Amino acid sequence: MLFRAVVVCAALAPLMAAAEEVGCVTTAWKLLGANHRVCVSAFDDPKVPGVACHISQARTGGIKGSLGVAEDPSQFSIACRQIGPISLPADLPKEETVFSEGTSLIFKETRVNRLWDPKRRTLVYLAISRKVIEGAPANSISSVPVMPWR
Repeated sequence: MLFRAVVVCAALAPLMAAAEEVGCVTTAWKLLGANHRVCVSAFDDPKVPGVACHISQARTGGIKGSLGVAEDPSQFSIACRQIGPISLPADLPKEETVFSEGTSLIFKETRVNRLWDPKRRTLVYLAISRKVIEGAPANSISSVPVMPWR
């Protein structure tokens, strides 16, 4: 089961956006290891030119955080905006994962799904924290109306 999940994630990785770190702010100082912090990353929607998102995520510090084995808390926020002319592909799915980032060594991730609301001509970006074993309810939402760019 785990092997199948890894294979599926590897196959979908090229279709998802890669995030660029914008910066981090320390939230708690740690005597040993990295400080606890909140980091902001940016990514462009890989299939919808003209839309960019910024996501902030809590990062665990300390020794475990420095070694990359800490589980980050499910605390995040997302904001997506139109940054240029939006060109919707004809085959745009009603729902699709556009970004995914691991927040623990194995099972936990932050995922951003794009939903299309045709009645309101709006792209909805839903960030969720997800564990393979037992999903988590943490989420954040942002929407981008598809309008002419001037």
